Amino acid sequence: MRKRRPEAILDVYNLVLGAALFVSPWLFAFSQGAASIDARLGGAAIVTASIAALLVFAEWEEWIELLAGLWMVASPFVLGFQHTTAMHVSIAIGLVVAYIAALDLWLIHYGPKPVEG
Repeated sequence: MRKRRPEAILDVYNLVLGAALFVSPWLFAFSQGAASIDARLGGAAIVTASIAALLVFAEWEEWIELLAGLWMVASPFVLGFQHTTAMHVSIAIGLVVAYIAALDLWLIHYGPKPVEG
């Protein structure tokens, strides 16, 4: 039986954040336009990468989550929905997702190595 990675909980956190981002257009009443589409697509990408990382871990999934989080931070300025609730939600969730993905990548490369025995 395969052992779980201790960092897998970080993927669960990103899964929850991605799901929150996906439903945020309905929760915060911005269900029209670019902000809504961006939140749904970004949330779906984060959820998909998180599920993939939980099922069969590969480092590229963490990079996808990091890039998706950074995109969520930049997208209000690129797509033009500044000064809205959607901007605040996108930036807040994007920063947390990017931080968690970066932390996971750091732990993969520099964290404590498992003791085999």
